Amino acid sequence: MTAQKQPTSPAPVLVLFRDDFRLTDNPALHAACASGQPVVCAYVHDPATYKQGVIGWWLAQARAALHDALTEKGGHLLQIGGDAVDIVPALVKHLGIKSVFWNRRYDPVGKAQDTTLKTTLESLHVDVQSLAVRLLHEPWTIRTGAGQPYRVFTAWWRAAQNMGEPGRCLPAPQTIEFHNYSDNLEKLLKAQAIPPARLPDGATAAEQDWPCSEEDAQEFLHDFVENNLAHYADERNRPDKDTTSRLSPYLRAGLLSARQVWHAVRAAPQKTVSAENAQTFLAELGWRDFAWMQLFYEPDLATRNLRPEFDHLPWHHAPDLLEAWKMGRTGYPLVDAGMRQLYTTGWMHNRVRMVVASFLTKHLLTDWREGERWFHDRLVDADPAQNAMNWQWCAGTGIDASPWFRIFNPVGQSEKFDPSGAYIRTWVPELRLLPDKLIHTPWKADAALCRQIGFTPGKSYPAPLVDLKQARAIALESWKNLPDRKQAD
Repeated sequence: MTAQKQPTSPAPVLVLFRDDFRLTDNPALHAACASGQPVVCAYVHDPATYKQGVIGWWLAQARAALHDALTEKGGHLLQIGGDAVDIVPALVKHLGIKSVFWNRRYDPVGKAQDTTLKTTLESLHVDVQSLAVRLLHEPWTIRTGAGQPYRVFTAWWRAAQNMGEPGRCLPAPQTIEFHNYSDNLEKLLKAQAIPPARLPDGATAAEQDWPCSEEDAQEFLHDFVENNLAHYADERNRPDKDTTSRLSPYLRAGLLSARQVWHAVRAAPQKTVSAENAQTFLAELGWRDFAWMQLFYEPDLATRNLRPEFDHLPWHHAPDLLEAWKMGRTGYPLVDAGMRQLYTTGWMHNRVRMVVASFLTKHLLTDWREGERWFHDRLVDADPAQNAMNWQWCAGTGIDASPWFRIFNPVGQSEKFDPSGAYIRTWVPELRLLPDKLIHTPWKADAALCRQIGFTPGKSYPAPLVDLKQARAIALESWKNLPDRKQAD
């Protein structure tokens, strides 16, 4: 009588999470569960891709939220520190994994890592499935008639809209069959310790302002579509009104997918949300794709002027002025309100982002890369493509950029978009007693008013760092003297 063979356990499959910390509309997780094999969910904390600053804290919160969501389904998120190109093959070998799933990355480091990983894993006879979900359209899918990447957003956006609607959103798996392992994998794989993620100094309101879970992201999306989308085109430039979507941090951490946002906006009732409002907002999702297209083809987007004539611009090196800008002590209320909001909460209204960037690069004539680095450290939605492209746009150094001679006047912007000074009063409280007319130009307050409200110009609040008219003239003269200036026009 022969002994019966015990059935062999099915080989597990691996899902790698990288800035896509959600269960819904996650093609990699969906495909892994559809394989019918037990699943290992893992995140590799790689020094090559780790982000510091507020974004590092935010991504850690998103990972923790995903871990909790997986725990509710009977599993967990395996979190291992180390070089992904070493850790993942070692994990695959130890657990006998035969298939690996991930959602594609398009940043230079992530793209190079995934290429190396795929080659290594396939040499081990492991199937690799790389799926698309991070963008509405992958960077190479929309090209000009000549087969080249677009250099003008409006033309790119027309072509993108002709591509049709994004694919349907995938539901969260109802159940996940997790692979059970008893080994201490972190020790076995000689993993590095994952350092605790802490908020940087001053970001005292970030935790309160940004609840972090997939459910929170969906709530933000629902609230925006229900309450603010109908006013978006008219009010999106008003920092004194809470009418922007505030979805960018959730998109950045992958707590929402772009197509979830797209379809939610498309589904908004036309009786309350006009086509203009919907299209204006959807174009912002397009702008995000356009930024990633640029980074895909220009991997040094954050460090190189895409318009080489700006390599000759005589940027000023003035650490004291840069520090005053960072800390919101420029003497221009709208600029200072924005910089203090950023420092405290990890976020800044988009209109104000443009104003502070223009002020730094043109009124202070400071290299845009200084601003890009500061924003990357302080933003909860710090995105390597959008942050770099937007700074080059404001500085006039990139493709399809705002011309150098378009210089935002921070006083005019303040009077137009924060007419009552409500935004300024929130973030620059030392000006709160000034009347609406003077809150944009506190240096014009007369002595009698200053005595009445206990305000001392230059002490209660800084005097302006520069004269706007003179600084503008210097910036324009610097631009006019550039070699091959017409290319920047």
